[in-house]
Amino acid sequence: MISYSEIEIPSRVNHLWRYTPWNRVHPTSVEEVPDVDSIKFSEGSDSDSKPSDEIARAFLHELVDGANIVSLSDGDDIDLDVRCSGHVSAGELQIQASGKSSLVVRISGEPGWTGLRIIGNISPNSQLSIAVINDLATDSRLLRVDDWIVGRDSTLEFANLSSGGFHIKSDVRVDLTAQGSSFQAGIAVHGHGSRHDDQHIEITHSVGHTDSSLVMHAACGDSSHSIGTGLLTIEEGANGSDAGQLFRNLLLSENARAEAIPELEVLADEVKAAHGAASAPIDLEQIHYLSSRGLSPSEAEGIIVEGFLMDAFREIKNDRLLDVLRTRLLVHLECLIKG
Repeated sequence: MISYSEIEIPSRVNHLWRYTPWNRVHPTSVEEVPDVDSIKFSEGSDSDSKPSDEIARAFLHELVDGANIVSLSDGDDIDLDVRCSGHVSAGELQIQASGKSSLVVRISGEPGWTGLRIIGNISPNSQLSIAVINDLATDSRLLRVDDWIVGRDSTLEFANLSSGGFHIKSDVRVDLTAQGSSFQAGIAVHGHGSRHDDQHIEITHSVGHTDSSLVMHAACGDSSHSIGTGLLTIEEGANGSDAGQLFRNLLLSENARAEAIPELEVLADEVKAAHGAASAPIDLEQIHYLSSRGLSPSEAEGIIVEGFLMDAFREIKNDRLLDVLRTRLLVHLECLIKG
């Protein structure tokens, strides 16, 4: 396995790095591997991690000294607080799930730069519901990479709420490796100030009779910029697969930008595959209606944004996750209104 320093810097035309080049993701000069502070996890224990040929994963592997393991069994409902600090912080989280369980991962703190690698494995005949919430300080940067393997007759419910930090790059990859495996995902992004949030999701149907659904909503105000790219691959022979992805953007100001790029690569014959993308400005009639009932324009906009972003989690059935996501989103929006 080659080391990070031996990997060629990816080109801007590369699918993954088109909108956020590697030199903007790296915490220092791209020729340097900086000293780091380990992220503090509220649960788990150290274990060996594995390198990768992909540049972001190889970089984080070189920064991190071992991984933190969270093992979930039937009936477990765990909250994990990932506290980040210092100029550069990095950590790796390995998740092993069996039975029916839920996990909330909240990323918080005031670091200059944070790198987080998540590796997840869902055992056969299991269901994991996970919410990852980015609550970093507004002047923080985050690089996050996920690798998930979903086993036979298993389900991964995946929710991602991204509202913290000012420069975010997220690369989530899910492999449905056995018949009956299923992936339902909702991603909600709130752009404010000059925030740059780049979410990249790859879903691979390695075998037939697997299901996936991805919904991403981004609400962008001020001069913020949101990017959502989704690569859905149905491998040759994976007949009976059912997959779809939907990207929707809500533009709250004339200076906000939002990109939505769903992509399909279907190599099997008997499948269901669909994708869609749409962008629109906020409805001024809705603002007027709410304002006529005593709300300020910022409060009216907050209610509309909350409903729009929570709708991204329409495929998430776990009530505990939905309650946590709604609470954190409301706190975030209230802080922006009062701030």
